[in-house]
Amino acid sequence: MDRTPYVSIENISKTFGKVVANNNMNLTIYGGEIHALLGENGAGKSTLMNMLSGVYMPDGGSIFIHGKNMKFTSPKDAIKAGIGMIYQHFKLVEEMTAKQNILLGQNRGIFFNNKLEIKKINDICEKFHIDVDVNKYVCDMAVGERQNLEILKVLYRGADILVLDEPTTVFTQSETQKLFKIMKKMKEEGCAIIFISHKMNEVMEICDKITVLRKGEAVETLEKEKTTPKQLTELMMGRKADLSINNVEKEPGEVLLEISGLKVLNAENAEVIKDISFSLRSGEILGIAGIAGSGQKELCEAIAGIQTVASGEIILEGDNLVGKSPRDIINKGISMSFIPEDRLGMGLVASMDMVDNLLLNDYHTQKGIFIDRKPVVTKAKEMVSRFEIKTPDIYHPIKYLSGGNIQKILVGRELSMRPKILIMAYAVRGLDINTCYTIYDLISKEKEKGTAILYIGEELDVLIQLCDRIMVLCDGTVTGIVDANDDSREKIGMMMVGNTVEREDI
Repeated sequence: MDRTPYVSIENISKTFGKVVANNNMNLTIYGGEIHALLGENGAGKSTLMNMLSGVYMPDGGSIFIHGKNMKFTSPKDAIKAGIGMIYQHFKLVEEMTAKQNILLGQNRGIFFNNKLEIKKINDICEKFHIDVDVNKYVCDMAVGERQNLEILKVLYRGADILVLDEPTTVFTQSETQKLFKIMKKMKEEGCAIIFISHKMNEVMEICDKITVLRKGEAVETLEKEKTTPKQLTELMMGRKADLSINNVEKEPGEVLLEISGLKVLNAENAEVIKDISFSLRSGEILGIAGIAGSGQKELCEAIAGIQTVASGEIILEGDNLVGKSPRDIINKGISMSFIPEDRLGMGLVASMDMVDNLLLNDYHTQKGIFIDRKPVVTKAKEMVSRFEIKTPDIYHPIKYLSGGNIQKILVGRELSMRPKILIMAYAVRGLDINTCYTIYDLISKEKEKGTAILYIGEELDVLIQLCDRIMVLCDGTVTGIVDANDDSREKIGMMMVGNTVEREDI
């Protein structure tokens, strides 16, 4: 039996200025296996895969595909070699149909047979159990459908090596299981699949082998059956792992935020927030649980002045925020920070460096026609030290940093404002386990200071350990507000799908 690896990466190195992204990296992937890459943010996973897919050229080392030494100078070279890269942010044209996206960029000569190509697409869908409506526009697709389309697109182009970079970050559980079925079918058909994820439970469920990366090096490759999540975590971190959340005991103080009868409509005038009422006290963490799309995003944005409110009140420190813009809220001196789920779309400007992104919060408070950058430069340097942000320097565009370091900059900037109210939407989504616990610790310290925190999360176990109370949303409605210490994940899970409970005094 031929056991030539589909992918063999030997002594690959890549540096960006003073930052060593990959240092003599080695990796071997065989056909018919799902191989996970685990590592902290900034460990070198994405850089390695960008070299495999032709985005970057290595400074040293070799890449062998099916035993042949390859020199990729562009993504087109990698595609020809049978490598399909599925990015976390999809590369699709929203104004086109699925079929048009699949055929886009293909060489359509005079012998191009549209019916034959459609049959080829349909055959791939049947072979790999991929459910895609080829006539549907991408803009009308759910996130799971778009993921399926990306997979179909690379399979149509002949890929037998598939790289999935954080594919389930914004997936529901059902969408994740559908993706796993496709991956298992691809494995059965002999494809090699590289799965990058920070979700340890998913890695242990779907993968055959796991390679752990740390500080740009591959430290160990293990078979799933011969390892544990604890061992993998310690390999990632390079030390013993203390995965406990420090929930500070603190008696809640005065009510700082009070929501009553809140209704929010979407662009189609459908209610996405339906008559929600609750309160939040100083020194309290109120968690928000719910299936994705239950109104969490709209609730946060309504409080922050981004979403238009149809009716109801948002009383913060005695002021009704309904109808006020974010700038109005700032000008009134209301102390509130908002960390949105879209860290690079809404939270930070990707093309700017750390200093300019921090300046976005400060410039309007400065007097005179000239902006004094010195205090912001000092703040940036302090943040790099305090949050252990890995960056060549504070003037490096943040779009080139890892997701965890970008999130640390966003969290650090908002905490530096010393807010009385802190709103956090999926603050640890897509982050490595060490960065997650760093942020949990920061949240607990803010609670200890007396900050009122509204925390939207996906992991029920984390919500139960971190929060004081948990409010559950289902289809824009509150199905219950419970004490985090007294209620099980099973009960909260039932509330997330619409089973109501007797609400506590809110």
